[in-house]
Amino acid sequence: MEKKDLKPVSVFHYFEEVCQVPRPSKKEEKIRAYLMAFARERGLDCVCDEAGNVLIRKAAIPGMENRKTVVLQSHMDMVCEKNKDTQHDFDTDPIETYIDGEWLKAKGTTLGADNGIGVATELAVLAADDIAHGPLECLFTVDEETGLTGAFALQEGFVGGDILINLDSEDEGELFIGCAGGARTSAEFPFPTEKAPEGSFFFRLTVKGLTGGHSGDDINKGRANANKLLNRFLVQLMGRYDLRLADIDGGNLHNAIPREAYAVAAVPMKDKESVRVDLNVFLAELENEFAKTEPSLAIDLESETPCALVMEQEAMRRFLLAIYAVHNGVYAMSQDIQGLVETSSNLASIKRKGDKLLVVTSQRSSILSQRKDMSQMVRAAFELGGAVCETGDGYPGWKPNPDSPVLRVAIESYQRLFGTAPKVKAIHAGLECGLFLEKYPSLDMVSFGPTLRGVHSPDERMLIPTVEKFWKHLLDVLAHIPAVE
Repeated sequence: MEKKDLKPVSVFHYFEEVCQVPRPSKKEEKIRAYLMAFARERGLDCVCDEAGNVLIRKAAIPGMENRKTVVLQSHMDMVCEKNKDTQHDFDTDPIETYIDGEWLKAKGTTLGADNGIGVATELAVLAADDIAHGPLECLFTVDEETGLTGAFALQEGFVGGDILINLDSEDEGELFIGCAGGARTSAEFPFPTEKAPEGSFFFRLTVKGLTGGHSGDDINKGRANANKLLNRFLVQLMGRYDLRLADIDGGNLHNAIPREAYAVAAVPMKDKESVRVDLNVFLAELENEFAKTEPSLAIDLESETPCALVMEQEAMRRFLLAIYAVHNGVYAMSQDIQGLVETSSNLASIKRKGDKLLVVTSQRSSILSQRKDMSQMVRAAFELGGAVCETGDGYPGWKPNPDSPVLRVAIESYQRLFGTAPKVKAIHAGLECGLFLEKYPSLDMVSFGPTLRGVHSPDERMLIPTVEKFWKHLLDVLAHIPAVE
């Protein structure tokens, strides 16, 4: 299969165009300019709000003017993750896509189909002159991935639709009618230093090759967290040797399961070979534990240039034990929807900044009180370790409405097109829909999209055949939107 053969042609055409435009979170000025130029070239009404959200309006085709106005919505920004051996500047370089069997992938980076395919789909609808639809508004929000700031800043009256179709879901054949709310909890540990003991063996310990993934969608898939694995071995060494910590770094994004982490540490020279033996045993244990989910797991131990200063020992002990104790992964499953993760937490990143260690975690739950409890639990572990903690305000969840009129249209459409019923689900990941409901309480919403896997990691890929099914489904839904009562 070649790119020119991809269908639907218009959707993949615009997706390739979107891939040429750099669009990191909080740096959406280039994609925003592209969208506004697109609208101007086609004589479409286009407005931009103070936050940078873009709204493009398209009139109904003749005969469908009385249908309810539909808002198609996606976010402009993408998660910018790359493999360490990949040379790529997300601020300037295009995403290089390629076809691997039935999957579309990127060369060493995130693909950006989350949510570039939603953006491309909206553009294809706006550009078409042979699609049946009523009045349309296409909303493109900013900064969904790092703070939902575009959705937070959306003003009442900016959109005027009755129905919103969010195009940011990742499983074709599934209709989403609810999502988790979330919040970020950060901790600041002191990093006091003292002179490194003489005769120490310094080494760099690197965890790599993990699958990673989305801290909402993938949290229940048994994948390893690089920060947790690194910390686990360091605590093991701390219990056996005179361990000293000189540096530590792991993970990047609050909404990604960390794939890589490293630490620079030291033990007495006499224990050098024992540490290597311990690592071999530890790695064998992990390979057994994560045989299914982490086939490429690797941990390297390399000699490192000695450091003059290391972390003060008691502060190190408290920090490592706090990281060991903090919850990571699924905490509770929904009692209402079978198979849905209700509450979770992700130990997202650990960074040294001078005399501080900064730790970022994210909590999600479909029940606000449980999310608050999870955040408090994380803070408790960190505060016992001597950290100063803060939990942000977070964002609301989207409570499912199984009686939604647009959901009924979407179900009937899918059955008519494909001869089978779609699955109706809620998602543990966060969507902007909860925030939209705060500003527009009467909005009737549903979310669907093509199949994506490995989002928020360089393994991100899009299943090509599902894009055409998603497109056909969306067009049929638009054609059957009810009239204004």
